[in-house]
Parts: sequence; C-alpha cells; structure tokens
Amino acid sequence: MENLRLKQAANEVRKGIITAVHAAKAGHPGGSLSAAELFTYLYFKEMKIDPENPNDPDRDRFVLSKGHTAPGLYAALANRGYFPVEDLKTLRHLGSYLQGHPDMKHIPGVDMSSGSLGQGISAAVGMALSAKLSGDPYRVYTLLGDGEIQEGQVWEAAMFAGHRKLDNLTVIVDNNGLQIDGKIEDVCSPYPIDEKFRAFNFYVINVDDGNNFVQLEAAFEKARQNTGKPTAIIMKTVKGKGISFMENNAGWHGKAPNDEEYAIAMEELKKAGEALCQK
Repeated sequence: MENLRLKQAANEVRKGIITAVHAAKAGHPGGSLSAAELFTYLYFKEMKIDPENPNDPDRDRFVLSKGHTAPGLYAALANRGYFPVEDLKTLRHLGSYLQGHPDMKHIPGVDMSSGSLGQGISAAVGMALSAKLSGDPYRVYTLLGDGEIQEGQVWEAAMFAGHRKLDNLTVIVDNNGLQIDGKIEDVCSPYPIDEKFRAFNFYVINVDDGNNFVQLEAAFEKARQNTGKPTAIIMKTVKGKGISFMENNAGWHGKAPNDEEYAIAMEELKKAGEALCQK
C-alpha cells in the first residue's frame, strides 16, 4: 500500500514538473523527471521534516546540488504541503518566489541556495559536520547529477567527508547517463563512479533502478544502518522518465515542451495515474 502511495505521489510530482516548465517556457525537465522517485521518497518517507515548521532546527536537511532540476524539488515540496501546488505555474516568472534555481531565502523547505554545479555537496558536507560538532541528530542528504561530478570541487568535498567520517551524510548521484552535451561517458566519463567514492572512504550502495521505490527503500535503510563513513548512493535512472518522448533523450535536458507536447505529456501522466488508482 505504501509503495502504491509513493508511486501516486511521484506521478503528481511529474505533473508538477511538466506544468511548471511548460508555464515558464524554460527549465530542465529531463533531470527533474529522472529524480522524481528520489524527491518523492525523501520528502514523503525518508526525511524527518514538517511542512508546518520548515525551519525546525532538528529537521533533516536536503541540498539539491544539481540545482537546475529545481522543478522536481519544487513539485515535491508543493505536493508535500510547503506551498500551494498552483504556484508551480509561476516558475521563473517575474516576481515569483520560484526562481530557476533553489533560493533558501524565499522558498519554504529549501535548505540551501544552489545552482553552480559542484558546489552543493560542499554545503551539505558543512551541514553534516556542523551536526557532528553540535551533537545534533539530523541527517543531511544531497543530490548530484552524474555530469556534475565531473567538477573537481565534488571530490574535494568527498575527500573531506570521508576523512571526517560523516556518517550522517548521504550523497545521491542521479546516474541517468546524459548531460546537456550528450552521454556522460562521451563528454568526460566519470566511471567507475562507485569505485571513486569508495576511494574517498565512502560506504557505497549501487541501485540498479533508481525509479523503483522498493530498491530506493532498501538503499536508504542500508544508509541509515551505516556507521563510521558517509554514504554514496549511485542510482541508475532514466532521463525524462515517465514521458515517452523525453525518455533517454539528451535534447530534453533543458527545454520546455510546447503546447502540443505539454498536452501529450499530461495525458500520459493522467493515464499513468488512472492505472495506479485501479491497483
């Protein structure tokens, strides 16, 4: 039953992503869609959070290191009750608090402003270290893109996290295999990703299907049980997941659907939602 509830929530997150990017006529649907299950799992099950008290000092923290996939984060936050779902239509509009990248000063539930690739993980490491020094119980999560980890600052942060044994930190890599210029293995291969994190003293968990809630649950349970090391979850996903013409297509990294494409996408998600309701 819970797995079904999460699938239904993820479908609503996908609707929010497509709605927001279409309304903005700009944005990044591909990587937002590939991480829809991850956003949903974190905000609907994994993290200790309270939408009624978004600044609770004991809350778990999340940093969207690949900040351009803000539509996915915003859709999860809205559906979790941090702000009205209707506001997703204001993405990137003049005067809207929903900017193209997460802004912690204006968006409820956003723990760190991000967008410059490679920098978010450093902020997450700092948060995890702060919790350790203060004896605070909260955990810290950060999501990176597989293209993003081509940035050197990622590995400086990883080195520090491993050295300080920040076992309250979970780094998630959305390994959808594509970045704006094409396949990551062709642009500048980061493989083997898991072995790199192991070399920096991380406990590494490989997830064969990061769009599968059963596999995500197993991974995060292992991460919670891990002690003495930070955790890296490397999850294989499908870029553009859930929209037939966007899946595994690098062209949808940073492009908004036109009216016709929007209608097709929303119809697909409507049918997916109806199918879930029949289960």
